[in-house]
Amino acid sequence: MIKTRVLFAMLAVAVASPAFAADKVKIGFITTMSGPAGVVGKHHKDAADLALEELGGKIGGLPAEIIYADDQLKPDVGRQLADSMIKRDKVNFMTGLTYSNIMVAAYPPIVASKTPFIGLAGPSEIAGSMCSPYYYSVAWQNDQPAEAMGKYLADAGLDEAYLLAPNYTAGKDNLNGFKRNFKGKIAAEIYTNLNQLDYQAELSQVRAANPKAVFAFYPGGLGVQFVKQWAQAGLQGKIPLYTVFAQNAITLPAIGESAEGNYETGIYSPNIKNPTNAAFVAAYKKKYGYEPSEYAAISYDAIKLMDAVTKMVKGKVEDTQAVLAAIPKADVMSVRGRKLAFTANHMPLQDFYLFKIAKGADGQMTPGVEKVVMSDTTDAYAGECKMK
Repeated sequence: MIKTRVLFAMLAVAVASPAFAADKVKIGFITTMSGPAGVVGKHHKDAADLALEELGGKIGGLPAEIIYADDQLKPDVGRQLADSMIKRDKVNFMTGLTYSNIMVAAYPPIVASKTPFIGLAGPSEIAGSMCSPYYYSVAWQNDQPAEAMGKYLADAGLDEAYLLAPNYTAGKDNLNGFKRNFKGKIAAEIYTNLNQLDYQAELSQVRAANPKAVFAFYPGGLGVQFVKQWAQAGLQGKIPLYTVFAQNAITLPAIGESAEGNYETGIYSPNIKNPTNAAFVAAYKKKYGYEPSEYAAISYDAIKLMDAVTKMVKGKVEDTQAVLAAIPKADVMSVRGRKLAFTANHMPLQDFYLFKIAKGADGQMTPGVEKVVMSDTTDAYAGECKMK
């Protein structure tokens, strides 16, 4: 009986004790690091490593470790990795998972574990009905870059567009986003296989249709192949090409002059003028020898956000509720040129730019900043979010 009372007393003390500062901060980072899409993971990892290096290897003043894992662009692998990082590695933060089909698969065990998740994507489901207090995106809601292009073309008076995208969650989200703001005729809406790298059949169809413009979403290596084949098919300069995620700092070195004169919309370019971005681009190019993309930018911002939040909770990262309360209050200047801020469904508030692909001062293709198309817009799925 005495032993039982002592045990209950010890448990009561343990429950009542405040959270103590951790000895180390562990970050689980799942991204695609193999196959044609692996270049996205390289940009993620390079930027996160740079951010941690600038912080002296510490997050919030505590020694830190980033545990990387390759999801192989397979949803089941992404889910298994997330489960392992939570249960085996006991990470304090989760991040990564840019490809939306992997994000949607890995998301449930992460938020069920109540692990703070600073994500690098914004699938429609997670922005809407699957939203969670444990998830914040520092990237974009999937539809929004395409919404910006739809708005730009609608404002420009274009009355017809031909649409292409790979057949997965983000592909559908992007075409839906474009159609949400574009008011003209949709000449065709074509979905290709996710790992498809040969687009000759589709480009022959485009040539035969001869639309007034083409809008396409092809990220990473898919974008390299699509834009190069677009030029090889003789379509460059004949039919205007407008894209999202296909012509950026990841893909342009491989695409080269085949991209010249085309347009993109998005959240980031190394050419955005502000002191934070200038320092980031200089450090990134010095360390890695190439320009950062939007994938690098959001990864860098995610690590800086975790650092700020950990400082705010005085290292008590085990206090999940304190961490979650700190995230929207953190004072973090993004490389995008403004402080990180979030909507009610935890998607980021930010600017969306129109970029024109042209030669930079070094003779290499780069996304030049034309104008801001959208700013501080709440995504289309926010009304479906019933935060619990």
